[in-house]
Amino acid sequence: MDSRTNRAFVARLAGSAIFDPNGDQVGKIRDVVVMIRSNSRPTVNGFVVEVPPHRRIFIPMTRITGLDAGQAVATGSVNLRSFQTKNAETLAMAELLDRKVTLIESGEEVTILDIGIDQTRNRNWEISKLFVRKNIRTGFRRRGETLMVNWDEVSGIGGTKSEQSAEALVESLEETHPADIADLLRTLPDKRKLEIARELDDERLADVLEELGDTDQVKILAMLDIERAADVVDAMDPADAADLLKEIPLAEAEEILSRIEPTDAEGLRRLQTYDDKSAGGMMTPEPVIVPPDTTVAEALAKIRNAEIPTSLAAQVLVVRPPLETPTGSFLGVVHFQRLLREPPATLVSSIIDGDLETVSPSAGLGEVVRCFATYNLVGLPVVDETNHLLGVVTVDDVVDHMLPEDWRETPANRVDEILPTQDEPDEHNETAENDERTDGKG
Repeated sequence: MDSRTNRAFVARLAGSAIFDPNGDQVGKIRDVVVMIRSNSRPTVNGFVVEVPPHRRIFIPMTRITGLDAGQAVATGSVNLRSFQTKNAETLAMAELLDRKVTLIESGEEVTILDIGIDQTRNRNWEISKLFVRKNIRTGFRRRGETLMVNWDEVSGIGGTKSEQSAEALVESLEETHPADIADLLRTLPDKRKLEIARELDDERLADVLEELGDTDQVKILAMLDIERAADVVDAMDPADAADLLKEIPLAEAEEILSRIEPTDAEGLRRLQTYDDKSAGGMMTPEPVIVPPDTTVAEALAKIRNAEIPTSLAAQVLVVRPPLETPTGSFLGVVHFQRLLREPPATLVSSIIDGDLETVSPSAGLGEVVRCFATYNLVGLPVVDETNHLLGVVTVDDVVDHMLPEDWRETPANRVDEILPTQDEPDEHNETAENDERTDGKG
């Protein structure tokens, strides 16, 4: 047991590629699933692996034939069922990093920065080492001494979990797409969700909430204090924010709206009056809007703004003042390709596509979809009965509403194999794999 043949560190494995025996990349390692026991070192059950397109699955350690710095090799057949933690399982990166524990010998409090996993003689994997930092409470040093300790030299990991930082975890997710962070949050206990939500800034948390289903959105929002909740809702896409406010108690929604800029709150209240699957319920009330005397150069400068989503930057909508929705009279659209073909001093009023279809806010999903399909649109203006622009429905809004309401939590069609194998998997093998996770054996 003391003789080790291989060692890897969890934080360094994050984002590492995992390959099949032919050298083709299967996906990327996103976390390590471990089982913590009171009387022995924790066993490593397997990896959470992200496979295209942005799906997290479980690959057991029995499928891992090689584990080197920066990559792993897996063999055999696995299924693409979305990963969900089982009872007694812990995600090493998501739940153990940043955990405060105590050095048994000195009684000092330390924070876990990384976790070393070793392969034993019988080829199982277990946690053996912790890379920790001492927590300094006094003096001018902000960072304490770091050191490597054995797993059995610390206490406080099991039992009741105290408040835990998420600094290291959030830092590791800096380049991760909000949809992938949302996938991670779905697998975590509520306590850890709150710790991560507190560490994310308002804009980042808003992006993540937009990728979650209604239940998780409401749960996370309820965990925040009212001021933070208002800041996050204000940072969300208005259509998504309005949908979320419909899901929470009316009194709480009004409390949040009272803390948002009055003009923004008014827009959210207006969006709440529309049916979710109507053009008004799907639209974004903040498209790129310009008056008719805007030059091509000025219009291009507006859509270059990196904060504008790609779907909105594909076109500018030309209206008479006022420019805030609901605007003055809607004149038409100028697509960005047309802007690129015109001299910079050209006025957008001379290149308007005035024939573009518009819809009323009450138009249903079927009518909206038909407009997109018939005219090959990327955006569909929504106007009221007096031709004032209210917003625009983008193609991603349409796709989102065409899918089932719980599509984010619903697994895709199962694919039997993603790795080459000689034998077809059968129900017995699948059951054995699930049992393997249950009993924690490598």
